Order: sequence, then C-alpha cells, then structure tokens
Amino acid sequence: MEQTELENLSFEEALTKLETIVRELEGGRIKLDDAVSAYEKAITLKKFCEERLKNAELKIEKLEISANGEVSTQPLDKIEE
Repeated sequence: MEQTELENLSFEEALTKLETIVRELEGGRIKLDDAVSAYEKAITLKKFCEERLKNAELKIEKLEISANGEVSTQPLDKIEE
C-alpha cells in the first residue's frame, strides 16, 4: 500500500479495509500470493490505525478550572474516576 494512499484515508476507512482483509484471510479461499500481499497490506493498515489512535490519544486532555478561575489541562489518562 502506497503512503499517499494511506494519507488520504480516514481512520474509519483504514479500519474497514483492514477488517475486510482479515475476513478474506480467515476465509481461506484466497490464493497464496494474494494472501501474502493482503497480509502485507493489513500490517501497513494496522500500523496506520495504531498511529492515528496514538495521535488522537495525545490530543485528548481534561480541562480543569482552579478556584481562582485559571484554566489548565491534564492528560486524560491522569483523570481519576
């Protein structure tokens, strides 16, 4: 899969393509050469999706307002439930 193809995909589109490839591979009705090619494409899509999730996670923060009205942010994973 070309890098330019990936750059034009949304996370949801990439995930859908990845799910389709997995179903095809699990079905076992794909020729060996095609299966290897599909597997390589799936690995690329998996890495793309993981990177997108990681980037989204880094952007998510909790806003906090102190007693004196100052606004600050805190990473989401530091939020206590």
